[in-house]
Amino acid sequence: MSDQADAQQNLHRGLSSRHIQLIALGGAIGTGLFMGAGKTIAVSGTSILITYVVVGFFMYMTMRAMGELLLTRLDYRSFADFVADYLGPKASFYLGWSYWLSWVVTCIADVVVCGGYVQYWLPELSPWIPALSTLALLCLLNLLSVKMFGEAEFWFAIIKVIAIVALIVTGGWMIASGWTSPDGVQASLSNVTNPQVFMPHGIVGFFAGFQIAIFSYTGIELLGTMSAETRSPERVLPKAIKAIPMRIIIFYVLSMVVIIAVTSWQHISPDTSPFVTLFDKAGLPAAAAIINFVALTSAMSSANSGVYSSTRMLYGLSVDDHAHWQFRILSRTTSIPVHSLLFTCFCMLIGTLLLFLVPDVMTLFTVVSTLAAILVIYSWAMILIAYLVYRKRRPDLHQRSTFKMPAGIAMSWLTLLFFLFSLVVMVFDADTLTALCTMPLWFILLEWVWRVKQRKAQVESEAV
Repeated sequence: MSDQADAQQNLHRGLSSRHIQLIALGGAIGTGLFMGAGKTIAVSGTSILITYVVVGFFMYMTMRAMGELLLTRLDYRSFADFVADYLGPKASFYLGWSYWLSWVVTCIADVVVCGGYVQYWLPELSPWIPALSTLALLCLLNLLSVKMFGEAEFWFAIIKVIAIVALIVTGGWMIASGWTSPDGVQASLSNVTNPQVFMPHGIVGFFAGFQIAIFSYTGIELLGTMSAETRSPERVLPKAIKAIPMRIIIFYVLSMVVIIAVTSWQHISPDTSPFVTLFDKAGLPAAAAIINFVALTSAMSSANSGVYSSTRMLYGLSVDDHAHWQFRILSRTTSIPVHSLLFTCFCMLIGTLLLFLVPDVMTLFTVVSTLAAILVIYSWAMILIAYLVYRKRRPDLHQRSTFKMPAGIAMSWLTLLFFLFSLVVMVFDADTLTALCTMPLWFILLEWVWRVKQRKAQVESEAV
């Protein structure tokens, strides 16, 4: 563990409380909120409010487990480290590479969507040009310094927050004034409380909203990859994690209530952003362009987080000898794992070039976002399993903890059951079923690589 500690000390703690709070806030507002809100409301009706609360609750429990474990040892670089301690090196190998892949895939989805957003202003432009340009820009920002990443994410999060607050305020004014749209829909909370639109497509529609909601929350665990580069993590991390429930209520539940109350469920299109629809109804002619810009920055924010997280996870894998030693090399001036960053961006570049094969932006986004959601569920589950082992092996550490997970053991089991249920639900949708069926191939590949790695280590030890 000494090698790991030495390697970690070389990482620069350049993220302040201001950065961490806004990164946590931005992570709680995923791309799925802007992109998938219309589809989610269309399939779930007003029951989507329950979906976001339920999924958000279990996300919060996962973050509490992660927070307690990270703060038991301040030399943990990320949650992969405590998984290695409590579940062994093989589990850490599986988790580290799966989490790395989840962010590579998510980043591909986000930069692909950036290409689609830019086409709003430049319809003749091929989507791969802005997609690759976005990836190059984010790679440069992450190459400069960890503080530069923090600053970029800080301002991306500010833009998202302002947009959602503006939506809630505008919608609230429309509801209070009894606004009536040109198509005859009056803004009213009765549009939300109407029992006919609670589950318009039955229980199947209600369950269909879970996958989209889970993808919306992807990135909320970002705090667990920043521990080694956070100033005063014992103070900053609990504060950021405790704020998650209120942020879920404000940014997900309130925004959904306002959208449905103003637009009414019957007039919400699954193919159009309900944010644009609401501002259009408010008589703001620039609404579409404004929201398109906000959605673009939201996708760039998620992609920026993906570049950062996947790079740090690959660095951690290398320090633990689960990846090539070159990936642990840090730049001399900025202490950035530069080789990990360049390799990760190269993999993202290859994936982005899929736009040549699948030019339809939304088709490609649907496929890769579902793969990312499944991989993230796996990562969250490993955090909870490690927590359960920690509670069994180290009750002394739990007793000394100043940031205990509420009802830790019971809530860990309940959250794991919820994640299992979420995977079972994916069987009933053709798109998510395809992604679910392809995931075993990734774990078969990991098992093969692990065995080759173990045989090579055995041969080297026998040679000595």
